Amino acid sequence: MPGNAVDAAADGAPLRVAVLGLGEAGSAFARDLVAAGADVRGYDPKVAAPAGVRLRESDADAVRDADLVFDLTTGDEAEAATRAALPGLSPGTLWAEANTVSPALKVRLAELLDGTGASLVDVAIMAPVPGKGLRVPMYVSGPDADRFRTMLAPYDVVVEHMPGPVGVASSRKLLRSVVYKGLAAAIVEAMAGARAAGCEDWFHEHLTTEFIRFEPEMVDRFIEGSYTHAVRRAEEMAAAAEQLTDLGIEPRITAATRDSLRALAAGTGPEALPDARQHGDTAPTASAAGAVPRPAVAGQVPRPAAADAENATVLTSRRDAASSGERSTAAVLPEAAGCGDGPAAVERPQIAGSG
Repeated sequence: MPGNAVDAAADGAPLRVAVLGLGEAGSAFARDLVAAGADVRGYDPKVAAPAGVRLRESDADAVRDADLVFDLTTGDEAEAATRAALPGLSPGTLWAEANTVSPALKVRLAELLDGTGASLVDVAIMAPVPGKGLRVPMYVSGPDADRFRTMLAPYDVVVEHMPGPVGVASSRKLLRSVVYKGLAAAIVEAMAGARAAGCEDWFHEHLTTEFIRFEPEMVDRFIEGSYTHAVRRAEEMAAAAEQLTDLGIEPRITAATRDSLRALAAGTGPEALPDARQHGDTAPTASAAGAVPRPAVAGQVPRPAAADAENATVLTSRRDAASSGERSTAAVLPEAAGCGDGPAAVERPQIAGSG
C-alpha cells in the first residue's frame, strides 16, 4: 500500500510520483520533481521519459506503487488513461486530475476510482507551464485537496484550495478561459482583418495601447455597457462582420458577438445583469408615445425609438456644425494611420469600454 506524504516525510522516503503524459506539461513536472528529490516514474506511449524518470510500460504499471499520480495526458485522453490505470491503483494513492476538462468529467473520473481505495483531486493549472514547470499556480478542489497541498508543500508549489467538491477548481478555470481564450480568438480574427486591410502594424500598436489603459472598473463597464447599449453594439458588430467578409475573413468571433448582443437586446441573453435591460438602448416592450416604429428587417433586432431620436439629434448637430464652419467633434486620423488607401477620413477608434 502506498504511503502518503506524511508517512514519506516521517521515514525519510521520497514521495513516489507517477506522471501520465510526458508532453510539454508532464515533462516539465517530471523534471522538476526529479530535481527536487521525488521518486518519479512515468508513461507516455509516444514520448521518451526525461532524465531521471523511470519509464513504465503502461498507465497501470506507472501508478502501481505511487503515492501521487499526475494525469497530464490530454483532455481527450483523460478518461481512457484513467480507465487504463485502474488495475494498478492501490488504496491511499492520490490521483491529481490536471487535464483541462469539464467539471462533469472530473466528477465521472472520480467515480471511476470508487472501489480502488484511491481518491481523486481536481487540479486546474492556471498559467502556462513553460518557464514555471511544477511551480505554476494551481487551483485544487475536492475532499483530498488539503492532502494534495501537504504532499507538494516541500516542493514550494503554489496551490490554492478552492473550497468545494471535485469540479469546482475546473469550473473556475474554464470560466476564466471563456475570457482569455475568447479574447485571444477575437484578437487573432481582428488582426487577420487588419492585415487584409493593410493596417496590421497600426492595429497591433493600437490594441497594445488600449490594453495598457485597462483599469479595475473596466470589467463592470464591459458588463453594464453590453446590456445598456446592446442594440447599438449589435449593429456595430454586424457592420464589423460585414467588413471582415468583404476582406475575405470569415467573421466567426465577430458574428458570435453580434448574435450575443442581439440576444441581450431581445432579453434572451445571460441573466448577469437583469435590471440593466430596462435601461439604455435595449429593445423596448412598446414604442414611445406617438413614435412610428421603423419597419422590421429580417434578422435585425428592433431599434427603440429613443435611440432613433438620439441619432437624429447627433446628425442634426453635425449638420449644424458643418453649415457654421465649425469643426466636427468626431476626431479623425491622418490617412496614413488608417486602413487601406482610400481618401476617406478614418474615425479614431473609441477607447476600450467607452461605448
